[in-house]
Amino acid sequence: MSPTPPTPPTPLKKINTILTAAFILFILWFGTEFILSPGTTAPDFGLPTWPSGDGGGFLVIKGIRDVVLALVLAILLVTGHRRALGWVLLVESLAAFGDMATVLAHDGSVATALGVHCLTALAMVANGLLLMRETRKTATAPAGPVPQPA
Repeated sequence: MSPTPPTPPTPLKKINTILTAAFILFILWFGTEFILSPGTTAPDFGLPTWPSGDGGGFLVIKGIRDVVLALVLAILLVTGHRRALGWVLLVESLAAFGDMATVLAHDGSVATALGVHCLTALAMVANGLLLMRETRKTATAPAGPVPQPA
């Protein structure tokens, strides 16, 4: 018996792959910026003031968090675990919603909170749901003949 040839990717699979790769690159880039130059990146986050005292270290922690989030997505994408990738995107959207809530709770820029963090979170949710749709199980017809009632 010869192996079955691989099925070509569907348009939805291509779109999901492109969207997920874009998220990975964006999150990786943004996280790396927070690690390498938190002072110049922090104003783009939406908070009104620089942390006082030795609080700048928290910005590096935020950068490390973002890099780890991106690497988790990358591993799932590269290894083909697309259903798990959908679930992880849904869960990781909570980080962006949390960033939005943090900016709003600390009198930060409403435009940045909604226009960056909220939109990012909603796009992650949409991408996660599209991945879940792509990987849902469909009912298949039985391989053998269908039994007839007697």
